[in-house]
This record gives sequence, structure tokens and C-alpha cells, in this order.
Amino acid sequence: MKGDKSESTDWRQLREFSAVDLDKSIILSWHVDAEMLRIDIDLHLTPDHPFYEKPSRAEKVLFQPAIIEFPFCEQITVDSDTASSVSETAERLGHGAIEGLRRHEDGRYEISGVFGAVFIVAERPLLRLKGP
Repeated sequence: MKGDKSESTDWRQLREFSAVDLDKSIILSWHVDAEMLRIDIDLHLTPDHPFYEKPSRAEKVLFQPAIIEFPFCEQITVDSDTASSVSETAERLGHGAIEGLRRHEDGRYEISGVFGAVFIVAERPLLRLKGP
């Protein structure tokens, strides 16, 4: 056995999150619409990203408004506490800095941060940048 690292995949290894830095990104809100979990986020793009723009002198970091979508979201668990519905749980979630995102071998996604550990049972996430 290779140990714990084989049991989950860090966001840096998921193609959906190439050329971004989630560790410097901030969740603004969580929403559920028609089985789709949408997470509004201020996303930190790295210089390798095609839409990266160098921040002005007054700005240390330039954030890009974006949405992480989890299609066909069946369940959201927050710190082992499952609410009666996905939308109820999403409404209770807080905002703040992301500390990590992982995909576990059982198919669940885990987003952790100042808001706690959020486990999501859904299809592969999509990352969409918002237009100007």
C-alpha cells in the first residue's frame, strides 16, 4: 500500500483547477438550483492561466469572479452533520478562505476552510469564470 495519499486526490491534480490557486481563493456564497450546487468564489488565477492579468501596483493579488458547479448534487455534509436537504445545508454554509479541495476514492469531494469541512456527493465539478 502507498498510504493515505492514494485515498484522495488533491485539487492540484484535477484538470478543472489547472492554472488557479484555490488556497488563495475565497468562497462568497453557496446555492443549490435544480440539483446543481453552485459556489460563488473570488478565484486567484496563476500566471499560467490564459485569462491571467497582472495586478496593478495598488493590488497585491487580482481575483477573478468565478463559479464552481457540482452537477447532480445528491448530498452535502458539513463536519459530519447531514441536514434534511441539500438546499438547507447550502443555505447554512459560511464563506471565507479555502484551505483545500480533495476528491476521495469513494467519489465524494471535500472542500475545507474557515467554514469547516464540507463533503459533497455530486458529479465532477466545473469551474466557470464570470464575464466582466
